[in-house]
Amino acid sequence: MKQIGARRVGAVASALVLGLVAAAPPASAANPAGVASVGSAEFTKAGTRVTVAPLAPCAVDGRTSNSSEAVSRTGVRFGPGTSSCATAVVDPDHGTTRTTSEADGTEFELSALVSAGGPRLRVARWKVTCTGTESGTSAGWAADGLQGFSGLPEQITPNYVHEVKAGNGAVLATATFGETILPDPNDGSIAMNMLHLRFTEASGLTGDVVLGSTACSPTP
Repeated sequence: MKQIGARRVGAVASALVLGLVAAAPPASAANPAGVASVGSAEFTKAGTRVTVAPLAPCAVDGRTSNSSEAVSRTGVRFGPGTSSCATAVVDPDHGTTRTTSEADGTEFELSALVSAGGPRLRVARWKVTCTGTESGTSAGWAADGLQGFSGLPEQITPNYVHEVKAGNGAVLATATFGETILPDPNDGSIAMNMLHLRFTEASGLTGDVVLGSTACSPTP
């Protein structure tokens, strides 16, 4: 599991593995107490809009567990997945709690780029998790059985951006692994997408696909 963390004061993002580091995404508003989702999609290809609403969403202050069956749309398939957003009391005397929000799934496939000369992308198994404590938060991800992502390094750091190319070298999409979002101003919260695919103009598609998302904040 590749992890990074954020503290209440002075956001810190550090990789536990070595490799190339891509620029962090722009900071955003504060993250929720604890949420997770199997994934979502919103893109257009040849005038056809493909939408997959967030699958199996959970929240520590709402539905705390969820699951989704396999979902197939034109160009994309999400395999079965589950999510869990739990709160545990770690110190009853002081009311200290820890939240754990996670999602996992199997058999993801993106075929939307094949018609543009690109690869068929597959992820056999994956997981993303976010933990909130009184002192801060941490998030991590893991994936296995990746296919079609030619040239990935053996060790992938958070926010690593991989270019998905056609046979002629044209970049059809970018794939950001462990995409990490920290708020501005920093409040110690953190959000992570296990994999975020964004299509380029060369692909003939517009939009993006997210596989595995989570977010959490320090506990009260």
